Amino acid sequence: MNWKGVFPAVTTKFHPDGSLDMELFFKNLDFQLQSGVHGIILGGTLGESSVLSQEEKITLTRETVNYLKGKVPVILNIAEGATKDALFWAKKAEELGASGLMILPPMRYAADAREVVTYFKTVANSTQLPIMIYNNPVDYKTLVTVDMFAELAECENIQAIKESTRDISNVTRMINRFGDRFQILCGVDTLALEELLMGAVGWVAGLVCAFPKETVTIYNLVQKGEIERAREIYRWFLPLLELDIHPKLVQYIKLAEQHCEIGSEHVRAPRLTLIGEERERIEKIILDGIKNRPLL
Repeated sequence: MNWKGVFPAVTTKFHPDGSLDMELFFKNLDFQLQSGVHGIILGGTLGESSVLSQEEKITLTRETVNYLKGKVPVILNIAEGATKDALFWAKKAEELGASGLMILPPMRYAADAREVVTYFKTVANSTQLPIMIYNNPVDYKTLVTVDMFAELAECENIQAIKESTRDISNVTRMINRFGDRFQILCGVDTLALEELLMGAVGWVAGLVCAFPKETVTIYNLVQKGEIERAREIYRWFLPLLELDIHPKLVQYIKLAEQHCEIGSEHVRAPRLTLIGEERERIEKIILDGIKNRPLL
């Protein structure tokens, strides 16, 4: 598993009646691949996993794996409250042909460090799939500390970290402690350039769903050492990237996908599409971004 590159946390596409819109989903996937992304992540927050049925998640994973035919790895997110449910999805991901897993700490229950480490180890020891730990204490209230990662290092298939602590120095802290034992991917759009410059090797991205070419270009420019050009594009991108760090990131990013004609704004309740002043404000950010898109 190569964890380097841009990994879109893709949205799940719905028809107006709330059913899965696989045709539109595949249209977006095609655009992601054409833009040069390095992998696809299913079932994250942006994928509205919490409101998908078990059968819908299975369908989404199976159809994505079959559609991509190994062109890029497919990573399934696991965000469960019970260890047995996490084990179910780890096994199911293998059966469906997923390339890897992204795993959050236990949901809903505020587990302590021993419980979190045991949870991750139990899942890791149940599967051959490579694993990325999603470390996001801001949104999910559990910090996976450096000392906890020291315990997790004994599981060879725990290979990567989605770094979403909002503390850029944590990239350096992890590298100082572990060298290249863990591959670090930035999980916060508004810190991506900064963390790539500090040693992150990848970007689990949100606005890439609507702007994949710009996202991949920034990543590629950093790899080539063309930092000033990357900085120019990133400055244009930042007002859009800030849509990723709001509780309504799903609605905001889906609206951006709609305006870029590679998605729709349809969400599943309890989420609702945007209206009024909020819609006008977010649309202005999106349309200004589209109007002033940099030449790549």
